[in-house]
Amino acid sequence: MNAPSITLKNSGFTAVIEPDRWVPGAFTLVVDGTPQSHVNLDDPTQLFFEYIQRIGHVIDQLGMPGEPLTAVHLGAGALTLPRYIEATRPGSRQQVIELESDLIDFVRAELPLPRGASIRMRYGDARAMLSKLPAGLRGSVDLLVVDVFSGARTPAHVTSLEFYREAVELLAPDGVIVVNVADGPGLHFARGQAATLLAAVEDVAALAETQILKGRRFGNIVLAGAGRALPLDWMPRLLAGGPHPAKVVHGQELRDWIAGAGIVSDQNATPSPPPARSIFQVRPGRD
Repeated sequence: MNAPSITLKNSGFTAVIEPDRWVPGAFTLVVDGTPQSHVNLDDPTQLFFEYIQRIGHVIDQLGMPGEPLTAVHLGAGALTLPRYIEATRPGSRQQVIELESDLIDFVRAELPLPRGASIRMRYGDARAMLSKLPAGLRGSVDLLVVDVFSGARTPAHVTSLEFYREAVELLAPDGVIVVNVADGPGLHFARGQAATLLAAVEDVAALAETQILKGRRFGNIVLAGAGRALPLDWMPRLLAGGPHPAKVVHGQELRDWIAGAGIVSDQNATPSPPPARSIFQVRPGRD
């Protein structure tokens, strides 16, 4: 039986929702051959992808356990994190911005959201839509997630200092911005993103598997930033949460890690590097 699929109008990419062979009730969204999201409808608190688990650990540190959040998500995928927040922090108010409106329609039809969840969808370019969000959100967002991809690459215009400065205006005084960065050996792009985010906020930490942070293989690095010093008690908790092996780079170690990396501007921004097709990508449309 063929998995449900759709050709997205904006990008022309093929999106497929494939059942997880090993986890009943779980599914993977694959776009342009790249696995983008994993959702367990039976247990939305289960986070599968490594970088999503790390973002989940950051979310768990915000406020008091179970306390509702105000969250904005730039990039939707299969709405894994909005589902997680709804399950772990009922009553949260969430806004999701996604360019591909037919992707959201497809996901919601095949992988329905929980009834009663306060998750508002907005359609358009992530950066352009920042200025169109309700005025009441400015300065009141507890969590801003930046996970914007076109296929397997992050577009250049959501990697610059100008973008980050506009984005962090949404944050509450204790709010946190979390950025998913994909990069490979050398980490030129990731180190530049860390330097750029650090120019827009007071404090930044980088979370990833140790070999990725050493630039030895392609993978995802999660950057967490805030307009104040990140609580130091977060660091051992984030490490303990896994997936293992794990590393959190913060403070002087982060500054040493990004040393020499230039701050990205609108004038010199580039998309994230493409992974080799053998790393993340699978053939869409499997039976």
